[in-house]
Amino acid sequence: MSASDGFSWYLPLWALVATLAMTSILEASRGLGFSRLSLPFLIGTFVTDQRGRAVVIGFIVYTLGGWLFAFVYFMLFSSVRIYTWWFGALAGLVHGLFLLTCALPLLPFVHPRMASEYHSASAIRQLEPPGFLAMNYGYHTPLSTLFAQIVYGATLGGFVEVANWMNS
Repeated sequence: MSASDGFSWYLPLWALVATLAMTSILEASRGLGFSRLSLPFLIGTFVTDQRGRAVVIGFIVYTLGGWLFAFVYFMLFSSVRIYTWWFGALAGLVHGLFLLTCALPLLPFVHPRMASEYHSASAIRQLEPPGFLAMNYGYHTPLSTLFAQIVYGATLGGFVEVANWMNS
């Protein structure tokens, strides 16, 4: 996927579309009561204790992070030379499993405002830790998180698959 391929300039747009789709699924899941997890809120509370401001800051940082992380997916597609929606969905599933089993359980150890399983909530540490598979935020949280990550990967893989097909 080089500039000579003729579709590289589309990559930032596709990255943004996939990020917005994933974020919309996660926030809809929260809004519909399937989960209490809001990754933008958790990210925003890293930098501020004001809840309203945390949501805005977190959404901006989360969107930029998802947009930039898409380029890791594009590098993966390019390195294995598999440009399909299903490979993107598989990468999204692996990404989601890593997020649920490794990244989120480690969050209480680095987040300045989150209680941990070892230290209860305090005046500063008011956020509940995600727990295993983020189940502290609801029993449907793992499913909605995996679904959102699969859609993210499938969207990226699908866009690259279409672009690759159009250039062949």
